[in-house]
Amino acid sequence: GTHVAGTVAAMANNGIGVAGVAPGAKVLPIRVLGRCGGYTSDIIDGILWASGVAVDGVPANPNPARVINLSLGSPGACSKSMQLAINAARDQGAVLVAAAGNSAIDVKKFSPAGCAGVISVGATTRTGAQAAYSNFGTGITVSAPGGDMRSQAADGVLSTLNSGTKRPVSDVLAYMQGTSMSAPHVSGVVALMLARNPELSANRVHDLLRATARPLPGACRGGCGAGIVDAAAAVSAAEAAVRLSGN
Repeated sequence: GTHVAGTVAAMANNGIGVAGVAPGAKVLPIRVLGRCGGYTSDIIDGILWASGVAVDGVPANPNPARVINLSLGSPGACSKSMQLAINAARDQGAVLVAAAGNSAIDVKKFSPAGCAGVISVGATTRTGAQAAYSNFGTGITVSAPGGDMRSQAADGVLSTLNSGTKRPVSDVLAYMQGTSMSAPHVSGVVALMLARNPELSANRVHDLLRATARPLPGACRGGCGAGIVDAAAAVSAAEAAVRLSGN
């Protein structure tokens, strides 16, 4: 979670560590899993609460999220309960971005990335090829840097972490790999898009991300979405949508 949050919104221009994709974004941290995993029901409650839907036994969320990053998942098709939660969050105006998964299987066999209405993100290496571990398929929306550390750590994604194993100790930087690292790149881009045009719907964000993605310069098997997310092009498209709509 710390690594993912840094990829989205680590502070910029402070001479420390790394900068996030959207350093001005505010992060609403919601813990739904423990070190050994957790329950789908907790993830569902987290999605609902994040978007502003009331959850029994929990105080109301005073700051509903516009972007929900889901750097988590498990094998299996999207369940009815998960799909209903995603639908409810979208009805609240949230855009959901999900890690495609690291099992090198069709994303439709993975949840929540295989659910309808989510932006499903595959992983690429630093050379722009599909990462060997990344899930694939027609359900992938776009791809983004996820890293491939088989040769060296520096081929992963560098972001914020903490050196503690049982409690917070020291802030550090670390390389990691996975579609969990790809998803926050796209969540950051979505935050930038919504900053330029808060009226964009989840469907419109999805379409603009696909329309502005650039082709993978490397190999892809089985489907990598529309290409690698292009932040500058996506934000420009959001700005153009502002002008066209008069907002």
